[in-house]
Amino acid sequence: MTKKLRIFTISKPIQKPEKPSGPADFETAISATGFGKYNLFLILIAVPAGWSSIFETTTMSYVFPAAQCDLDLSLDDKGLLNAITYLGMISSAMIWGFLYDTLGRKKLLMVGFLLDAVFVIMSAFSQTKTLLMVSKFFGGFVVNGPFAALTSYISEFHCAKHRARMQLVLGAIFNFGSIMLPLLAWIILPQNFYFSLLNKSLEFHSWNIYLFLVAIPSVVSGIVFIFMPESPKFLMTMGQNEKALIVFRRVYSWNSGQPVDSYPIKELVDEIALKQSNPQHHGGQVTANRSKIQALKEGWQQIKPLFFPPLLANIILVCSIQTLFTMSLNSLRLWLPQIFQAMNDYQYFNSGSSADLCTMLEMIQPSKTSTECVVNLNNSSVYINSIIVASVSTLSYIFAGYLINILGKKRLMSKTFHSMLQHKDIFRAFLDLLGIVAGVCAFSVYFAPNVALAVTLSSLFIASG
Repeated sequence: MTKKLRIFTISKPIQKPEKPSGPADFETAISATGFGKYNLFLILIAVPAGWSSIFETTTMSYVFPAAQCDLDLSLDDKGLLNAITYLGMISSAMIWGFLYDTLGRKKLLMVGFLLDAVFVIMSAFSQTKTLLMVSKFFGGFVVNGPFAALTSYISEFHCAKHRARMQLVLGAIFNFGSIMLPLLAWIILPQNFYFSLLNKSLEFHSWNIYLFLVAIPSVVSGIVFIFMPESPKFLMTMGQNEKALIVFRRVYSWNSGQPVDSYPIKELVDEIALKQSNPQHHGGQVTANRSKIQALKEGWQQIKPLFFPPLLANIILVCSIQTLFTMSLNSLRLWLPQIFQAMNDYQYFNSGSSADLCTMLEMIQPSKTSTECVVNLNNSSVYINSIIVASVSTLSYIFAGYLINILGKKRLMSKTFHSMLQHKDIFRAFLDLLGIVAGVCAFSVYFAPNVALAVTLSSLFIASG
């Protein structure tokens, strides 16, 4: 007599994304696309896009030492060239803010980066400091738009679970751009390149070639965004749900490897109808049945309370803190390559000996009795020191992101209101400590007795800021 062996198996069915019972809102629709190859592709294209913004604001810091003789740059000229890009950014802030919600993310990114490339190339052709200043002003005017739109564009292709992490990724990309800039300068600027065109009407030196090369990220970004889809969030806001569904399906197909028809969402919420039922939530955006003038008026109505009590005091406080913070950080950051060049020149002309920073900085402003302008191309230490400062800043950013992630998780795990406040106080104390450390380091740089300590203090200041 034989016994039949029965084998029982327990199988877990493959879970497919649940189909919503009704129209899906944006968060539901983007969550259904998952995270995969398309998101990694977005990170890849964010690299040249992020670098172009950093290059536009920081390039002049490395050009000064190489171009000061060719363009007859005084100390005042260098300060103006450092500031004029930010002047362009300030003057265009409100304009780009309106166009941002009028033209859409894709058009703004595409046109903005291509225009930025034009002005960077224009700066590379500069034969006078006046033309260089004009090109840098308009470069700052233009790059302000895609710089802000890039963050939103990347975020709007991610669900809430991954959105905060993408901000950290973008920050890391910007920081790595700060490393690439001195690295590229180290390769190009010490070379004694020279050639001319049109019977010496156009003369090109190593710094001109350097500016040509830093235009590449803007060119690449502008071309890539020609072929990228519009943000699905913006399309839904404009009432173009069919186009938004096409984008969602494409992202889902890339991430899952499944055909586009298998995307579980078949219908999206009509955001225009929702906003019509609640007009105060228009957000100052142009939609299918609202003109640009209407959007502009409603946008002004939304920001108008910021300039009157009780919000006026808060907005003044926040803007003052941000202004002072940015001023202190950029004042040293943008002058560091020139400071390192002065240190290098002092050691070069004084047989390698070192001195306090105040003495070495006298090399920035040549003596009025000197009639010959000399550029010291034996300056590898300038770029090495700049790379060290940028690398320390990048590492500190990664550490800060990791720390914030831990504190954020602990705060979410907290069961009581008291413990949540406790973590908030810890985070605030941590920020206060960083501010004190940054201030002490910046103050101490002036009294640094040698180059090594000056680089160390500068690195700690930039990292803490």
